[in-house]
Amino acid sequence: MDETKFCKFCGAKIPMDAVLCTACGRQVEEFKSERSAQPSIVINNANANTNTNVNGGGAGGKAKNKTVAILLCLFLGLLGAHRFYEGKILSGILYLCTGGLCGVAHWWTLSFYSQSRIHTMCRRKQVCW
Repeated sequence: MDETKFCKFCGAKIPMDAVLCTACGRQVEEFKSERSAQPSIVINNANANTNTNVNGGGAGGKAKNKTVAILLCLFLGLLGAHRFYEGKILSGILYLCTGGLCGVAHWWTLSFYSQSRIHTMCRRKQVCW
């Protein structure tokens, strides 16, 4: 009787008691261990940590309405009202102190909000150019 078998990966003839293929080197059977029972693993993890994150607003907070931001930018943009509304306090203070960076940033921001709103409406098939 022939004491060989075939590798299930490469098809080569290997000895019947082989665990690894002699041709491709891949494992064809489970290793036979001395102990048949698996060791018992005890995990004693008493994790008492709690999440105390109370941050709110800003970039990670509630989504802001773009229409409100556009209107704030249009009417109170030089004072940075739209930046305060979005929770971006530092840039709001910068707008407030510099008059919207001498008006340049105010108009750039207004055009950015308008374009963003138009693209969103276009994706929703409400308006397309």
